[in-house]
Amino acid sequence: MIRAYKFLLRPTVRQDQALSEMLADHCSLYNSALQERRDAYRHVSKTSVAYGMQSAQLKDIRAFDPERQGRWSFSSQQATLRRLDKAFAAFFRRTKAGDTPGYPRFRGVNWFDTVDFPRNGDGCRWDSTPHDPVTRVRFQGVGHVKVNQHRPVTGKVKTVSIKREGRRWYVILTAEQTAPEPLPKTGSVAGIDLGIANFLADSGGGFVPNPRHGRKAATKLEAAQQALARFPRVRRDKRTANHQRAVNKVAGLLKLPREETEREWVLVPGLVLSRVPRTVVGTLVARFRSASGANGSCPRSGNAGAGSLAPRAARYGLDSPLPHRITHGAMGAVPSDAGSGIPGRAFRSPRRQRRAAWASCSWR
Repeated sequence: MIRAYKFLLRPTVRQDQALSEMLADHCSLYNSALQERRDAYRHVSKTSVAYGMQSAQLKDIRAFDPERQGRWSFSSQQATLRRLDKAFAAFFRRTKAGDTPGYPRFRGVNWFDTVDFPRNGDGCRWDSTPHDPVTRVRFQGVGHVKVNQHRPVTGKVKTVSIKREGRRWYVILTAEQTAPEPLPKTGSVAGIDLGIANFLADSGGGFVPNPRHGRKAATKLEAAQQALARFPRVRRDKRTANHQRAVNKVAGLLKLPREETEREWVLVPGLVLSRVPRTVVGTLVARFRSASGANGSCPRSGNAGAGSLAPRAARYGLDSPLPHRITHGAMGAVPSDAGSGIPGRAFRSPRRQRRAAWASCSWR
């Protein structure tokens, strides 16, 4: 079993600059390889350039430009070329299937945010300073970067990726782990309804309120967008420092509700509903699992031994009837918004048919 971990990096000023240069050089390599393929095919000979041909040129490219391309890991550059090769493979597959082709595009330096390292220890090393209580990851050409490791990594680390999101840097690990043993059945059944006015209602009559991250950030977002609107629309390289700060602030506020949604964990007694999209509406039924002696599936919930509810009910043997206290309609049972008493005001639906569907649903 492969599990991914994502940790925030704490680079120094020089390391931050080196990471930006790494992305810029890999972006340049990606665009140059794309240009070579375009030019070769536009030639009268209609030459087809494959990944193996471009990978064989890396040695000469690194020798010709030691200060830029020769500074970074050879394996990470190969991974960038494979990334382009996968884009072309997807393009040819869509063309053959009759879908919209979507020819691979050139990437701007601000639209190239990820560099992959196919193997831990080749150009990068996770936990490069095991004698230090502070976890660090080492990248070739950058150095040892501090990691905000908020949970332990179990298993053998296979691949390492560096990713830029706004002004922050993250390291993404994939670790190979043994498959967890299934938890014993307890015979208990619970009904769960995911709604909108309330995030969750269970068959025991309990409610989990909707956190409404978007509404909480709306006031700050409105002020930030008004401040940004005072600046003229100019090219990215023509922005002043205050203009760029206003852009970054709006981008961060727009991203916050999505991040909070992705990190949503809901804990029901004896059951963990992990990483369920907030747009999912319906009734899910699952058996309660024992929390003893099992590998944790929800590190944020505090109940590390609880089992997780997967979308595929067959995996858990859901053969019990639906509890009578939870019912659902076409879009799920949706109660009125607390305080307003108006069903339509709780949903902000842009489509009338969805409002009609929600209005037809009620608790039974």
